[in-house]
Amino acid sequence: MSVVSVRNLRIVMPGSTTAVVDGVSFGIEAGECLGIVGESGAGKTLTARSLIGRAGHGVTADELTVAGVDARGLTDRGWRGLRGGRVGLVSQDALVSLDPLRRVGAEVAEPLEVHEPGLGRALRSRRVLELLGQVAMPEPALRAQQYPHELSGGLRQRALIASAIAASPGLLIADEPTTALDATVQAQIVRLLRELKESGLALLLISHDLGVIRELADRVAVMKDGRFVEVQDAGDLFAAPRHPYTRELLAAASLGSAAVPVPGPVVLAARDLAASFGTLRAVDGVSFELRAGHTVGIVGESGSGKSTVARMLLGTQSPTRGSVLLRGEPWSEVPERQRRGRRGGIQIIHQDALSAFDPRATVLHILSEAIALGGTGRRLRRARAVELLAQVALTDTLLGRRPHELSGGQRQRVAIARALSREPSILVCDEPVSALDAQVQAQVLELLASLQASTGLAMVFISHDLAVVRALSHEILVMKEGVVVEQGPAAELFAAPRHPFTRELLAAHR
Repeated sequence: MSVVSVRNLRIVMPGSTTAVVDGVSFGIEAGECLGIVGESGAGKTLTARSLIGRAGHGVTADELTVAGVDARGLTDRGWRGLRGGRVGLVSQDALVSLDPLRRVGAEVAEPLEVHEPGLGRALRSRRVLELLGQVAMPEPALRAQQYPHELSGGLRQRALIASAIAASPGLLIADEPTTALDATVQAQIVRLLRELKESGLALLLISHDLGVIRELADRVAVMKDGRFVEVQDAGDLFAAPRHPYTRELLAAASLGSAAVPVPGPVVLAARDLAASFGTLRAVDGVSFELRAGHTVGIVGESGSGKSTVARMLLGTQSPTRGSVLLRGEPWSEVPERQRRGRRGGIQIIHQDALSAFDPRATVLHILSEAIALGGTGRRLRRARAVELLAQVALTDTLLGRRPHELSGGQRQRVAIARALSREPSILVCDEPVSALDAQVQAQVLELLASLQASTGLAMVFISHDLAVVRALSHEILVMKEGVVVEQGPAAELFAAPRHPFTRELLAAHR
């Protein structure tokens, strides 16, 4: 039974005559998964949003049937009847998608209230806890009472998935559903999506992670510049890609290991770091040294304390015990006014680029603000902004756009460009390539490695993607529940992991 049927879909943005999605056709049967892959800005998300009435007013198609409904003439009220009930959406930016003023349990319960109004409060609360358990949310009863900002990126994504499947839709649109998840939880979510698909759910999966696409998709559409350049059964596409662009994507997804450079001086040191939030011990006893020209990778499941360590390294959060030394001098315990003159030397690339930007600012303004802090004169800032965009494989055509007008991958590259604007000697990278497709991910990793080789840049690299960590890191810390359970040279850790949790992470990744 066909759940989705799209023929000759075309999407034109306001004020433009050029189609950003042009001539796209596809169908999805019940119990089938169609995967869409391609570089950031190719039109993947807009294609998906056309199925829920969120792609703007410039949408035309010869056929656009969703869950048995001809969606071409739907009113806003008609679309609201489809969204949540017949079609669920898991979007890429979980923090933006969740209401910051609502508890997680209320967010998950909303589709039940709207589409199953006869369900009593007690049954609805029980169903919310079941859904949170389904998506591997630890301590569902506790998490249901928390707000989105109290959850890690991975936990927020799991809450979003629970909300999307709450009303048992016939079609689930999953736009980068595992972006913020570590390898073990990613495996759980992939398993959940597979079970939902096998139960009859139609799944439209958008991902830059070709491993996830390979595991879930029955057919794969490769998208470039708003068009499908290749559509094949998944097995055939991975075994024998026909289009040159598809071959490029698959080649870019194969990452190697980082070469070990000559050790430089210690530029950053963590000494017995600990952090608590009330009675919760988020980090306990983390110690390591970072040398010039080297990368320390930090891996672990969502909520293990990785981002908390990053904030302490940056001096934006004070440790409850221990200290951070920047170039041998106190950093974590000194007042902020004493840190200001040294902040340019240590910069962060955030996981959630959208929330890190002023939504009203253009790309030029975002970059110019950072460039100005380095002392560059007003007349030279635009040229420097263009230079920074080129470093991260973007063009000056984006300078006038605001964050919401960029794709997830484009936003993340702008965030990287902003971090590089001060020419730092230390970068703290918190999931810096999580939103990027395989090709651009490889380009950015190559860029960071090149900068490191030429300038002696030191990096702390936090990621749930073990292939990415392996490609860039020289030493790795494995964290679980706030504690470092294993630490050592990257080559040794991947070849012979000692701790059971490390072996579990590597097994989930493979």
